Amino acid sequence: MSFKIVLNEEEIIQDEPISILDLIGNDKNIICALVNNSVKELTYIIRGDATVVPLTTSNREAQHIYEASLRYLISMAMHNIHPNYRIRFSINVSRSLFLQVLEPKVIVTNQLINELKVEMARLVGLDLPFTRNIVSKAEAKRIFEKEGYQDKVDIMKYRPEKTAHYYECCGYKNYMYSRMVPSSGYLTRWKLKFYSPGIIIQYPRSELDGQIPTFEDTPTFGRTLKRAHEYGVATNASTVVDINEHIKEDGIIDFINLCEANSSRQLCELGQRIEDDIENIRLICIAGPSSSGKTTFANRLRIELLSRGIHPIRISLDDYYLPKERCPVDEEGNIDLESIDALDIELFNENMTDLISGLEVELPHFDFQLGYRVPGRKLKIAEDEPIIIEGIHALNEKMSRSIPNHQKFKIFIAPQAQVNIDNENPLSSTDIRLLRRMVRDYQFRNSSAEETIASWDSVRKGEFKWIYDTEEGANFVFNSFLSYELCAMKKYCLPLLAMVDKESPYFPTAERLIRMLKFFVDMPSKWIPSNSLIREFIGGSCYEGYD
Repeated sequence: MSFKIVLNEEEIIQDEPISILDLIGNDKNIICALVNNSVKELTYIIRGDATVVPLTTSNREAQHIYEASLRYLISMAMHNIHPNYRIRFSINVSRSLFLQVLEPKVIVTNQLINELKVEMARLVGLDLPFTRNIVSKAEAKRIFEKEGYQDKVDIMKYRPEKTAHYYECCGYKNYMYSRMVPSSGYLTRWKLKFYSPGIIIQYPRSELDGQIPTFEDTPTFGRTLKRAHEYGVATNASTVVDINEHIKEDGIIDFINLCEANSSRQLCELGQRIEDDIENIRLICIAGPSSSGKTTFANRLRIELLSRGIHPIRISLDDYYLPKERCPVDEEGNIDLESIDALDIELFNENMTDLISGLEVELPHFDFQLGYRVPGRKLKIAEDEPIIIEGIHALNEKMSRSIPNHQKFKIFIAPQAQVNIDNENPLSSTDIRLLRRMVRDYQFRNSSAEETIASWDSVRKGEFKWIYDTEEGANFVFNSFLSYELCAMKKYCLPLLAMVDKESPYFPTAERLIRMLKFFVDMPSKWIPSNSLIREFIGGSCYEGYD
């Protein structure tokens, strides 16, 4: 029986099943395709009526597939040149991957990198097929044990399905928990760079329309990631299996308190840094990307400082929004509330200067229902009362240009997770923030997961434009990731993601997040402290409604 395929708005009548690859041709810029709004590999066979949308690396989901396929290629190339080397991938600076050789006596050198480049180029040139195989979990464990992938064997017991997958290329077998490109010939775009003690791997990014970003070394961010990895190793919580085993064997309460102790330790260290220079500090500026936990963090920092005899005052940048008619617009002509120019920078600097000088100031209050500012509280501060400023632009020099730098202490906050499913499959901190925001939007704004995902690209665009560059000027970086959080949020996230309709353009993202969450064990939230950063998203925070 014939069926209809719609491709690029053209209708094609097909009498027999056909693969996407045969349908679209050998265009290696196309990484995967949407078939009736579900992401499919190019080898997928279409057997009935379908709408097909080819995707390149300018698409977020196609980028994920390209990056996973690239990790497979690199792992295969390293196996070919040094079969005894175990490697680990993680997230690193400049939107890149980091490859670490785990063998203790192996030092990464330019010679090793050149060997890897040559072998990768050879494999790409041969255009070798990546063949997907579906087997029972028992058979998958047998294969992974034979290949020496104990980390993949360990995670298998947390896979809920009865079957598992792996990909094979010229006898090489591995699995990256993702769909893949059809063959090695698709992976022509990558850069390798020595970055002690390992290798930086750059690849096309969807937010740059599929281009590879210019490498920018960001040492502050790099040190934060290194510290996060060291913490994960020290507490045996650097993999999903480690986290699950903590909860199952050590007990939920112990693991929650272990993770919360890391937050408290960071707060203590931060409080000491501020106390040591309190004679100079007048502004404490807090910024970070969406769903970093800024509000709870600001409240906890205030308590930490109070315990040291320091009496901070909190002021929100949200109260300095301009009226809508004076706000800038984005490329689509919509009001751009992410822009720093949506804030009354002149008034903010005038107010801060007057407060620091000892004058009484009537602060503004932005009434979001009215859409403009109204008179707020009157405030006069003493010399031992620093001002805590929290907002996405708090670290931008333009925001507080009238205040001398030595009077400002800048804090950047974000969840910097260095957690892997296994050695070759790192989790994304961006996905963690998206899940946090999704739960919070539903809990407190009655927004659906679909609405949160729909806004995410715009949020990310604003972060790259306004926020990330400010981290390098920070005096302190606070890692807000809690190793137990995905176990705790799983029961909140999965029902929301399941409600995303298969016809929705945001279904592919929901489907990918479900695949990630399924490996985590469930954990009840009742033992999470009321002042935890995670309470800002799941509810039950002691700071809800607190001003």
